[in-house]
Amino acid sequence: MTRRRYVARGVPGGYRVWDNHGRRWWGDHYEICPDDLLTELNGAADPDRITQLLRRYRAAKR
Repeated sequence: MTRRRYVARGVPGGYRVWDNHGRRWWGDHYEICPDDLLTELNGAADPDRITQLLRRYRAAKR
């Protein structure tokens, strides 16, 4: 079993996405855990689907 590249880590006030290969934070701060986004990033990584999910999670913050 391989290690996942992107994982959600709890930070004060919500979650952030951590890139294990780049060893840095990826994306924004999310109030709810972005499970669908992580599945897409670690799977097929379709840019259109990722953009759609990013917009959905950003809208959930407002």
